[in-house]
Amino acid sequence: MSKARIRIDGIVPVIPTPFTKNEEIDAEALQRLVEFAIRTHASCLCLPAYGSEFYKMNEAERHRVVQIAVKQARGRVPVLAQSNHPSAKIAAEIARKNEALGADVISFALPRQFAIPEPDMVRYAERVCRAVKSPILIQDFNPGGGTVGASFCRTLQSRCPNFLYIKLEEPLMGPKVRAIRKATKDKLGVLEGWGGLYMTELFDFGICGLMPGTGLCDLLDAVWRALKEGRRDDAFYTFEKVMPLISFSLQSLELYHHVEKRLLQKRGALKQTHVRDAQWTPFREAIEYTDELIERVLGEVDLLGLKRKPV
Repeated sequence: MSKARIRIDGIVPVIPTPFTKNEEIDAEALQRLVEFAIRTHASCLCLPAYGSEFYKMNEAERHRVVQIAVKQARGRVPVLAQSNHPSAKIAAEIARKNEALGADVISFALPRQFAIPEPDMVRYAERVCRAVKSPILIQDFNPGGGTVGASFCRTLQSRCPNFLYIKLEEPLMGPKVRAIRKATKDKLGVLEGWGGLYMTELFDFGICGLMPGTGLCDLLDAVWRALKEGRRDDAFYTFEKVMPLISFSLQSLELYHHVEKRLLQKRGALKQTHVRDAQWTPFREAIEYTDELIERVLGEVDLLGLKRKPV
């Protein structure tokens, strides 16, 4: 795939990492997940991210899932390889390795373990961006405070033309999206994270896509296309059907892993739903409620004429 032609527009699902009972990576299941995402209209594929349990994997495992995804995708959609590390030096090394493995887009999360002033954060990001030639997507997920804004984006893009996308996942960020687009003269695309929870709100501010889980890819694609075509009633009707599942799962990242894998099992993309330890084990009522929400989501899949089990 020509990287110069890559344009993210729509749904960029985060592919979960499937594990065997012994907590080893299940390569065959990962191939199936990639196929599921492609058949449900993904604009690009992302892994290994927070939604992939990347923080429970060693570096070799992270590179392995990128390699499997690139091979399975076969250029049909771009593969975005997350290259996270608090050290700019090591993040740059991971990024170069992922680029060598064939990833089409390189992504990394800004380090948020401790407070870092914006000039220092720009320096960190610039070092990673300059390590590769591929398009860059930066994620800023900061549960403890604010995220970067227009000033950061304008400064970094003026120094690193391959910085083309930023993923933010905070509430009420519409004005920030608009400010970033204005500051970068629309050279920088803004994607919404947090499961797609804010997508209908932020569409009017000009986001270029969203990065939810994989199991809802086709439904959220239907919402995205309806919004682009001006069919707002259709968009909201479908979004209202999936919103309870999204909001329930996001109460805890560890709960999210269980909900996402259970949804994908119901949709035929996974046989096993193992989550690596350390994990939060859902109580019985949480599982029962998850299954109820999944059935409601699958009802909307049927209503739209989509396939419950596309793979």
